[in-house]
Amino acid sequence: MDSTHRGPELYGRDDDGPGTAAGPRRPVRGQLTPDPGRPAPPQARTVRLISGDYLLTVNPVDGSEIELCPPGEHPGPPARRTEAGRAGRERAAAPPVPPGPPAPQLPLLERTRERERLVRLLTQGRSVRLTGPGGSGRTALLDAVAADCAGLAPDGVVRLSGYKRTAADLLYGLFEAVHDAPDHRPDRAQLLDAVRRIGAVVVLDDLEFGGTALEELLDATPECAFLFATVPDVAAPTTDSQLEEVFLAGLGRGACLDLLERAVERPLTEEERNWAGDLRFESEGLPLRFVQAAALLRQRDLLRADAGAYDTEDGPAQDVPFGHDPAVDGVHVPLPSLGEGAAPAALLASRLSEAARETLRFAVALGGEVPHQAHLPALVGDTHADAALGELAGCGLLSPAGSRYRLAAGVVTQLEAAGYGEGATERARTAAQHYAWWAGHPSVTPERVTAEGDAVLAAMAQLVPGDGAGQASVAVLLARSAAPAFAAGLHWGAWERALRIGQEAARIAGEVAEEAYLHHELGVLALLTGNPDRARAELETSIGMRGALADKSGAVAGRRALALVADRAGGALPASLAPPEGELPAAVTAPLPALTPRTDEPVTRAVPVASRPAPGPYGTTAALPQHGGTPKAPAGAARGGSALLAGARRNLVATLAGILLTGVLGTVVTLGLTSGDDDVPGHKDIVTEQTQGQEEDEDESPADGPADGSTPGGPRSDNGMTPGPSDSGPTPSGSTDPSGDPDGPSGSASSDAPSSTGPSSPRPTGTQSGTKSSPPPKPTKSPKPTPTETESDSPTPSDTATDPGPTEPDTSDSASGPSATSTSASAGGDDGPEIV
Repeated sequence: MDSTHRGPELYGRDDDGPGTAAGPRRPVRGQLTPDPGRPAPPQARTVRLISGDYLLTVNPVDGSEIELCPPGEHPGPPARRTEAGRAGRERAAAPPVPPGPPAPQLPLLERTRERERLVRLLTQGRSVRLTGPGGSGRTALLDAVAADCAGLAPDGVVRLSGYKRTAADLLYGLFEAVHDAPDHRPDRAQLLDAVRRIGAVVVLDDLEFGGTALEELLDATPECAFLFATVPDVAAPTTDSQLEEVFLAGLGRGACLDLLERAVERPLTEEERNWAGDLRFESEGLPLRFVQAAALLRQRDLLRADAGAYDTEDGPAQDVPFGHDPAVDGVHVPLPSLGEGAAPAALLASRLSEAARETLRFAVALGGEVPHQAHLPALVGDTHADAALGELAGCGLLSPAGSRYRLAAGVVTQLEAAGYGEGATERARTAAQHYAWWAGHPSVTPERVTAEGDAVLAAMAQLVPGDGAGQASVAVLLARSAAPAFAAGLHWGAWERALRIGQEAARIAGEVAEEAYLHHELGVLALLTGNPDRARAELETSIGMRGALADKSGAVAGRRALALVADRAGGALPASLAPPEGELPAAVTAPLPALTPRTDEPVTRAVPVASRPAPGPYGTTAALPQHGGTPKAPAGAARGGSALLAGARRNLVATLAGILLTGVLGTVVTLGLTSGDDDVPGHKDIVTEQTQGQEEDEDESPADGPADGSTPGGPRSDNGMTPGPSDSGPTPSGSTDPSGDPDGPSGSASSDAPSSTGPSSPRPTGTQSGTKSSPPPKPTKSPKPTPTETESDSPTPSDTATDPGPTEPDTSDSASGPSATSTSASAGGDDGPEIV
């Protein structure tokens, strides 16, 4: 083999086998980067969830799809977490430890009495509401009480955060803390049944609601003992509530000095003790103020150790007091003023690193939400910006909120007054763009997006009332990326808020396609939460928008969800599910050809019994209208287009085709009969639809009476008299006025006696219909005048119509038989001339 064209076998590979002696063949790796000019298609992350009776498929492209859960996919009863499982989940839900040197562990001072009382009430199974101002040390007290109640309840201690959470969110949080049910979210009934059997001590910080919502939360969990921590601004419980109230006040002077010394980790000077006493009076003994004051003293110590900290080109920045020796005492740095000690955020931030100060600016732009430390390098633009979180936490500027951090109480207001709020919109836009890229990345799990949900929602909300549509467009992009992740992470409270903020932003920006998607998601969410009316309204709005945009795939997804809403609600299908009017078949919408009626009297054209089509899904086909060319709509058509779509198009087409074919055949047969009798004497006495037989002598009775009960004779006069062939004057016809006969002169459909169209021939008296298959013989005598009532012995046509004799079945197949004449009378009798 040529060495310049070596095959794969020379490299230990074989094209014909899965592997060689050199080892199994390695799988071909996918291309890491797309070809130039051919960008890689976006990866859609779909997740299947089960919520109650529904199977939800989260689809970020066209919209989530919802259907009834198949019987084999219903999850079983959720399994309870073990003690080790609950401990692992609690560690994962705790806020991350800030980088940097560990902060000193501060004791819980002057809280022994409150701590013992809370533990005693919880041991008795009673729920307690702990109220205290921001910075009073509620979180530290909750941690101590939770440690004391670790083995009190069968389901242990559950830590929850009520920050921006509703009662429903807290119930689902309690369910997830106790049960291990991945990709399963119970509906309202299943949730209440599950939490009713939970027995745990629930420690809930940052409660934001009261009143009836708080009572519903307590009523849903009768086996749980709650310890709520809230601020005085939150609504109080109802008057008949069984909650115990515990108010948390500030610390005394001695406790404040002790806390300050422990935080500074050195004894205080007399000047510092006096300053701390004044601070305690100003802040009412809030522990947070002394943690921040300790940070001020530590920064002062660092500045005093640096001899050139305050030096400038003109000399020392501050005057050295009399008797101060810089070699012994270091650089003189005065104590902060009392105002700076009561509101120290601006002074503390000025002595931090630039990355920490930029992090504070982003937090102020997000309404106090601090991004996770993993996002700070990308937002700030510094690879070491993650260390800024440790600086802020050490200064007492942060407080934990669930699994994250936010700015401590009062810090946002202080920083805004110091100018940290400038450029907040641009920073919020930068954060929104970063979160939109991050949340939509395939490697980011929904759980990570859910943990960062408060910052994501804050960035989105800050851009909605912004200037111009450009800010709103970024908010829409973030909503499209984060909302599916919130849904897949089972954080449906954040899902709903993201959809509503994004929908408002899309309306402001004029992005109709994105607004339609968000309306669709809101409709699916409303159906999942048991609100079919809202779901119907949202889905119909989405379908209308997508129809205007010719978005077929999105409209199909919306119609499927709307059909499920209609099915579950039990009502009629919405009008938006019916196809456009142009999609109906032509046989249904096209009018029938007009049939010209007689001008002297109304005629009802009935379809002969022998030629009527079989009854369709709408019942027996009715007679054609008297004076119109458009047929009456069937009974089912009055119910709208949905009845037509139920399965009647083919039957309607066949019915209408049969009616038209009957008219054509009747016209042909009538023309053939009339054209073949031109040589018959007395032909001019034939009257269409009212032809009467001519007797050969006055003693003979007419062979066939007219089916409509009229008197034989010529044309009818205006006064109802029928003139005879002689000039002797009019003769009473013996029949009623055709206008008063509801069946018309041609007979009703219930009458079995057909009309004759040929000349009369001798027939047995009493027969109602002929059965001959050949035309009747020609008459040999001239016709005589029609006998009057006194001269004729035969029954009058009216008597014959009212009391018909026994009839024989019509079995003739002849063209001149009764079927043909009936057909001509019903379809083509009016087209021929009436000859007297």
